[in-house]
Amino acid sequence: MNNFLILLALALIASSCGFRKYVWFISIGYGAAIALIGVGLLVIFGSSLTVGTALQCVLLVVYGCRLAGYLIYRDVKTAYNRRMKGEVKSNEGVSPVAKVGIWVSASVLYVLQTSPVLFRLEGTRGTDVLSIVGLVISTAGLVLETTADLQKNRAKKANPKRFVDTGLFRLVRCPNYFGEMVFWTGVFVSGLSVYANTVQWVCALLGYLGIIYVMLGGARRLEIRQDKNYGDDPEYQRYKSTTPIMIPFVPLYSVKEHTWLVA
Repeated sequence: MNNFLILLALALIASSCGFRKYVWFISIGYGAAIALIGVGLLVIFGSSLTVGTALQCVLLVVYGCRLAGYLIYRDVKTAYNRRMKGEVKSNEGVSPVAKVGIWVSASVLYVLQTSPVLFRLEGTRGTDVLSIVGLVISTAGLVLETTADLQKNRAKKANPKRFVDTGLFRLVRCPNYFGEMVFWTGVFVSGLSVYANTVQWVCALLGYLGIIYVMLGGARRLEIRQDKNYGDDPEYQRYKSTTPIMIPFVPLYSVKEHTWLVA
């Protein structure tokens, strides 16, 4: 529990940037929190790390730094803020209580997401087959997400008024979200051999299912936004009706009507 609280404190510190801009609690602050949690795990368990567990921690740092860095670049260097004006909730009208609520709840989620790595380190289980399998899956997810972000950025620079349907976007409409889900699937799988009790299983499942829910909610918001921007374009309608929204080759083409995805 002490280690969990230490990681929670780190997540709270890293994501506190959201008090400057509300959406940063779950964007830049998210990446920063995961990176700082990875650093915290390296420091706390430095004397007992194996090659596999060290790589798990380093992967969290790389993942978080990449995500936060990309989001900072997008906010500062691209036209993203202008495109999203009026569509992303601003600080105006958000009460201090609401800000504290999202800050704390998001930070708890970030620690739960990384809890499989914490449980392995606390149990001194070292490196086993599942930890290696999880690392491979997470690395694949990181590569997918990074590639999708780069492809979307390149396509938007070339034609900012058109939807993106090139590269990985030919296979799925939200390949960056898919990559994110693959990354955290790897983290969850890596802990399947170490969950020692009901509490650990619940923590790991809440973290994993929580981020899957968030990604589906993000896909729903994106679909609504794209329908608004490109709904009259026959090419977009054809693309939307033939390309899965979240997982390649799984015939789920729309989540817009699933109002329970309010994240």
